Amino acid sequence: MIISAFTLALALAALLIEAFFSYPPKVYAAIGHPVGWIGALINRLDGWLNASRLSAETRKTGGIAAIAIVVVVAGGVSYMFADWAGHGIIGFALLACIISSLIAQRSLFDHVDDVARALQLEGLPVAREKVGKIVGRDVSELDEAGVARAAIESLAENFSDGVVAPTFWTVLFGLVGAATYKAINTADSMIGHKNEKYALFGRATALLDDIVNLPASRLSAIWIAIAAAITPGANWKAAKDAVLRDARRHRSPNAGWPEAAIAGALGYKLAGPRMYDGALVEDAYMGTGRSELNFADVKRALMLYRKACIVQVAFLAVVLILVW
Repeated sequence: MIISAFTLALALAALLIEAFFSYPPKVYAAIGHPVGWIGALINRLDGWLNASRLSAETRKTGGIAAIAIVVVVAGGVSYMFADWAGHGIIGFALLACIISSLIAQRSLFDHVDDVARALQLEGLPVAREKVGKIVGRDVSELDEAGVARAAIESLAENFSDGVVAPTFWTVLFGLVGAATYKAINTADSMIGHKNEKYALFGRATALLDDIVNLPASRLSAIWIAIAAAITPGANWKAAKDAVLRDARRHRSPNAGWPEAAIAGALGYKLAGPRMYDGALVEDAYMGTGRSELNFADVKRALMLYRKACIVQVAFLAVVLILVW
């Protein structure tokens, strides 16, 4: 593990590149996206090692092998590229651009803002369609408040695992950390489910994803609480209280931290029972405020999210100055 001015600068540059430019559509059209490359590998491994004809024990072992292969490939390829790029100006720029593609800072804002706009201007069916792109639950029966809560919950959770976590692992291990983390997180989103198909095959992936997201989930709650202190209408003390009271009650060891922080800061009540894969999943509520939310409440959450992103950038900049 090397926390250096170089990796700090990489993380800071990647965040700024993603915030201002996101992932260029022309680049996507030409070569796709790194997450898509990882997803293609996972799909292949899923087909080979999780076939229905295989025994339960074989599928469980296959799941361990699958995530091991994903980690080795992502870590190995990124290590070779980072070694080739070196530490010069051009190499730094290349690495920062690649890492920026593994961070979902601006794209997360855009997706959640699309939901808010749909609720405000396009109606509930369109809003359900928009929110269905960023959540894994059943959205067909959600009312306006349900769509708003789902969007805010997704914003909170993805701030942790889509923004803070890749930044954290970049600071520790540069491109290798970011790429390996993103590979694990992508695998979890694809096969880390508790349904019949993936309960055994995805078990190791889900556990590993929980482990690598532990630091970022706690950090994300801190960034949100600090952001609440500089956001009009938000309450940093309520954010802190909600995290301490509710975060560990969430069914996920990580998602409850940013969800409770946002809920407390803005006076919302999030999470609770939800439909996943056709089944009702019981979960604790995060926060004790209002649950009847609308597009304006999503906009407030987005404002807090932007401030939290700024807090993270400011923190990295200060640490970089101190270690330069």
